[in-house]
Amino acid sequence: MLDGIRDTSDLRSLHDDDLMQLADELRAETLSIVSQTGGHLGSSLGVVELTIAIHAVFDTPHDKLIWDVSHQCYPHKVLTGRRHRMRSLRKKGGPSGFTRRKESAYDAFGAAHSSTSISAGLGFAVARDLGADVGDVVCVIGDGAMSAGMAFEAINNAGALGRRIFVILNDNAMSISPPTGALSSHLARLAGPVRDPACAAAGTGAGPAISLFEQMGFAYHGPVDGHDLKGLLQTLRRLRRECDGPVLLHAVTRKGAGYLHAERAEDKYHGVARFDIATGIQEKTRAAAPSFTKVFATALVAEAERDPRIVAITAAMAAGTGVDIFSRAFPGRAFDVGIAEQHAVTFAAGLAASGFKPFCAIYSTFLQRAYDQIVHDVALQGLPVRFAIDRAGLVGADGPTHAGAFDIGYLANLPGFTVMAASDEAELVHMVATAAAHDSGPIAFRYPRGEGSGVTMPARGMVLPLGKGRMIETGDTVALLSLGTRLTQCLAARQALAAHGISTTVADARFAKPLDTQMIEKLFSSHQLLVTIEEGATGGFGALVLHHLAERGMLDGRCAIRSMTLPDRFIAQGSADEMYEAASLNAKHIEHLVLGALPRVRRPSERQQRLGGIRQEMAPVLRAEDR
Repeated sequence: MLDGIRDTSDLRSLHDDDLMQLADELRAETLSIVSQTGGHLGSSLGVVELTIAIHAVFDTPHDKLIWDVSHQCYPHKVLTGRRHRMRSLRKKGGPSGFTRRKESAYDAFGAAHSSTSISAGLGFAVARDLGADVGDVVCVIGDGAMSAGMAFEAINNAGALGRRIFVILNDNAMSISPPTGALSSHLARLAGPVRDPACAAAGTGAGPAISLFEQMGFAYHGPVDGHDLKGLLQTLRRLRRECDGPVLLHAVTRKGAGYLHAERAEDKYHGVARFDIATGIQEKTRAAAPSFTKVFATALVAEAERDPRIVAITAAMAAGTGVDIFSRAFPGRAFDVGIAEQHAVTFAAGLAASGFKPFCAIYSTFLQRAYDQIVHDVALQGLPVRFAIDRAGLVGADGPTHAGAFDIGYLANLPGFTVMAASDEAELVHMVATAAAHDSGPIAFRYPRGEGSGVTMPARGMVLPLGKGRMIETGDTVALLSLGTRLTQCLAARQALAAHGISTTVADARFAKPLDTQMIEKLFSSHQLLVTIEEGATGGFGALVLHHLAERGMLDGRCAIRSMTLPDRFIAQGSADEMYEAASLNAKHIEHLVLGALPRVRRPSERQQRLGGIRQEMAPVLRAEDR
């Protein structure tokens, strides 16, 4: 059946029994794809029947199908002309792991952050009613995404406007982490009969007469079994035929459905590496060092053992941020607030105002969702909320939607904020200790996804002097000033530049705010070229350094200055190394920039280059005073 599907119009010519066979084939195809590529498996397996039913009943792409978060869109992509490309899913040049408007007309709205579907869908519906060439609008949103305030802002508006829009609540009682909150309990009560195995098998179930959604202006239907394809087809056809206002269909599904290993796993195989289908065993690369996330969690537990005022907060990302490790050690001091970053930040502010020491652990890309709360509820009041910013910089296969590109700029411009970036896992331990000891205002520290560099770990974190960087290697021609984990690339560039006879200093800034102005001025005044390097967008650390030097009147001096940042564009998915290659932030790019910039100032003579090379070769055997 699947081999005969070129696009969704082919689905609409099939008998319902054929569609049931297609569901089996589509589930097997999804398993086969993700076993080779890795990715979001559990969520995609959970919507196989929903995907087929929606495309078979509605006239997509004229009718608009919007997937919330869209990490469950793999079956959708297989059915919409992209099956032949799916073995390169999430790889450089391959399909995105999320919906992407540029990729297909069937991807009506791009997503990767949660709780946006109903707002976007309402925009399509209103545009249709104002004359746009848009058909029906279908939004598929999970119960986890429904915990965010934005979803209810949209429901509130849609219920008041009364426009025809179909919202399908994909209720699998699971987000990335287990469900939390009062809404989860409400949905559990609504779905109770369908979650009962006997009722589910019979395809029956009826929730309470009145639901929250009915009170907000939606016609509520359900709960229904989201894996009963014939039942879904009948229900969607009837709703499409009869309803003329906002509709919510409550479909109860199972994350990982149809694959035993996923259904039995605690995380339902939410995100997986390549794996063996028969055993469910995932491919593991031998880690040379612990992950930054685990280092943070372990360091936070150690600090919390010494200070009972430390608490941890996350927004539906307990495992992703390491707060699950903290929770096992201190279950009464860890809080998963659901997909509600705005609430998480202001909740942390209230804790800080009460004398506690909240660590708000949120990915850089998701912290953007709470910017007003960071400004108004934390910075303006000078409250000592500690922001642990995971996934800083480029993150690999999840692509630009998950890159942590902007936090340096959007935090360092706020009065009273302290902003740090760990260059390795040992530095991260020190920054956790520094944040724990910092009570005079908000403080943030950023660190990347993945494993560390294998440096020797400290027995205990030390409190760093605020606004003080560290010298790593000294030279006299070029100074490389790094913020974050590009430090290793700076050290590699230093070696490459030595072959050209160029003597290079490498320094770790540690702080974007406050700047180590003394170190910056010294580097600037004692070298021919100063280069700042950071894993963030333009307008961050390099801009702050330039601003300081300009204010001091130093840019008229003898030293040239360049800044290396992420480019002014979104970097397409690939491995982290491929993405940094595309961003021109690897060692060879640093070397190239230096070689290009030095002729514009005073390039070392041929004799100086030779002497520099000799010094570099002899450095290991010479005493410092001989050098």
